[in-house]
Amino acid sequence: MNSNGFFNYMSENSHNSLFRNGKVLTKRDINGSDAGSLGIDLEKVEMPVINARDQLGKKKIYLDKNGFEIIPSNIDHLNINFFNNREVLDKYYIHCADFVREKTGAKNVYAFDHNIRSASGKKNKKMIKGGQQVQGPAHIVHGDYTLTSAPERFRQLAKPAGKNDTLRLILGKSNSLLSENNVIETLAHGRFAIINLWRNIVDDPVETNPLALCDASTVSPEDLVVFEIHYADRIGENYFAKHNKKHKWFYFNKITKDEALLIKQWDSHGSIAKSNGKLSDNESLHNPCTFSFHSAFEDPSTREDAPDRWSMEVRCIVLY
Repeated sequence: MNSNGFFNYMSENSHNSLFRNGKVLTKRDINGSDAGSLGIDLEKVEMPVINARDQLGKKKIYLDKNGFEIIPSNIDHLNINFFNNREVLDKYYIHCADFVREKTGAKNVYAFDHNIRSASGKKNKKMIKGGQQVQGPAHIVHGDYTLTSAPERFRQLAKPAGKNDTLRLILGKSNSLLSENNVIETLAHGRFAIINLWRNIVDDPVETNPLALCDASTVSPEDLVVFEIHYADRIGENYFAKHNKKHKWFYFNKITKDEALLIKQWDSHGSIAKSNGKLSDNESLHNPCTFSFHSAFEDPSTREDAPDRWSMEVRCIVLY
């Protein structure tokens, strides 16, 4: 069943990110929690949201074209406590890397970061054992990387893990996930992507704060608004979005624990990435997509006694 949802976009008065007039930023503390912002001016827009499950068997939705794809994935045999950071790093990261490698045909995949999201967990300041604080669902249209921050994050993975990096627990203070030569060679001649494996981590299907995904083929460079993320020891960049009536939103209703939702966060061979933000119709037809905007959204049809959403996203660097 399709629905209408409410989405927070940057207002029409927002600057065009490609020219960086003005500054938009958020801050994160050592636990990964929001710690202030600057220049964020939002407008709430009601948009149709298509239940992507209704598209199955009609017009296939897949990662390279649309920027997202859902795949059956039972992990009961792994017996993971998602609220124990050590178990997630030791067991689940390996599973995610293997799963993404198999589904994308990539040469190498490395999981490097994750978050747990829940409105009640955020409100109660629940901590992950040995990790960071649970975050709330992100109710703002965004993409996780930019023309600048995607290759920069790739380069950072060839350096020792930072204060906010989950991998610090495994790598220690002096080791890196990737070799510098591998990163340099890939940036010069190869292809890399960042793909999230998003999963419901509780027994109840997702009903509250469902995740919506914007068909990447409906996104234009003019929609993008760069914002900085100030961490304890580095500055990253993400995209917010201006509203565009061409945006086509999907969601998978009642996602279960036995499904893996792959979300493309960046692809160096994607249309926007390859065109350096100056996209032509010809390029959009022949290149894979670069990323999918996504957001938790308010679904007016959600029942009042629906259980809270508890989800985890694991970020993977993908080398082709």
